[in-house]
Amino acid sequence: MDESLANPRARALLVLASFFAAGFLSYFSIRNALAIHFAELLTAQGLERATQLEPRDDRNWYLLGRYWQYNLENPDTNKAIRAYRSSLAVNPASADAWLDLAMAYETEDNIPAARDAFLHARKAYPLSAEGAWRYGNFLLRQGELRPAFQEMRRSVELDPNRGAEAFSRSLRADPDVDEILNEVIPPNSSVYLDVIRDQANDGNTGIALKVWQRLAALHPHLTLGEIFNFVDVLRQRNQIQDASRIWDQAVDFAGLSALQGPPNSVLWDGGFESGISGGGFSWWIPANSPALQFRLDSEEKHSGKQSLRVLFTGKSKVTFIEVCHYVPVQPSTSYSFSAWVRTSELTTDQGVRLRLQPLGEDSATAVLTPEVHGNHPWTRIETSWSSGKNVEQVHVCLARLPSDVGNDKIQGTAWIDDVALVPAPAERPGP
Repeated sequence: MDESLANPRARALLVLASFFAAGFLSYFSIRNALAIHFAELLTAQGLERATQLEPRDDRNWYLLGRYWQYNLENPDTNKAIRAYRSSLAVNPASADAWLDLAMAYETEDNIPAARDAFLHARKAYPLSAEGAWRYGNFLLRQGELRPAFQEMRRSVELDPNRGAEAFSRSLRADPDVDEILNEVIPPNSSVYLDVIRDQANDGNTGIALKVWQRLAALHPHLTLGEIFNFVDVLRQRNQIQDASRIWDQAVDFAGLSALQGPPNSVLWDGGFESGISGGGFSWWIPANSPALQFRLDSEEKHSGKQSLRVLFTGKSKVTFIEVCHYVPVQPSTSYSFSAWVRTSELTTDQGVRLRLQPLGEDSATAVLTPEVHGNHPWTRIETSWSSGKNVEQVHVCLARLPSDVGNDKIQGTAWIDDVALVPAPAERPGP
């Protein structure tokens, strides 16, 4: 046994020291807990109290600075600056504090101090996309375009999701698209696609087409869904030739240029082989309903690996123009349209057919193929069609018209495959 502990006085001192240590630790634990509690209130009083309780916690000073800087009702930039300086006195390596301090200095029009704070932030965290972004925007506001573009590019390289906004902001400062693409936007497929989408949605299709040229030069691997929006915007703005060219390139980039289908047809994927739908020059297949259901069928097809099956449940009257396809065509051109249809127990006198509706200034009346109902093996339906003088696209849809007899609740199944729109051979001049 330790002889020193056998002495009652020594034991008493040990106990007293233990109580003192416990009390000391408890005091600081309670003080820290109170500081956290007050800081979480995110009020001026709460944050001030937190800094009083824990003045060596840089986070409390930082939050207090943000409160005074971004308080919408009663902002006080000078108080914010003092709080940030206190935070940095404790932790000079805080990039966040330096960045917000820089913004505060700029608000006060103290540009040299703001610049210095931005540079301190970059030194504290060189790989910060947010830091490069804020500094780049600061330089843009100062009209220092070259260093601004360098910072914006660095931000996009660190965070590609900033690409579209970096492009649009830089373009407002310098309208030279090629310059912005060279200096700000790295050659990255996902960044180019974001920029294209953003510019197309804003109606700047000419700019989007320039960015597409940069993207195409990379020969990227894309999915067609990634360019649906762009092609749809071009098509809606009647830039059909551009839309068609980009679609063809994207089909190649997606590895679908060898997709099986009717030869020489200008209607893409007439055999439903790709399974792609919902935009561009692909099929638009609606969602299923209680009366009408669609699915690709690999067991029943005219050729290839699958066809489109349409099931009529007989639960309600069904008149529809669905399963559509926008097709780019040449003006004033004759075409031969055809499709293969199979039906099984398809009731009523009106079965399924296809409709061609030309779109454009010189649009004419829609053309309908013969309808098919009842029980039929694979049957080719066809019609001739000529585009008008200003027609550059046609809307091809599966259709079912109202029945001429009493009961219009159609029931049964139809399959569609190998839909084709083929330019007719040019007529040879007579002798």
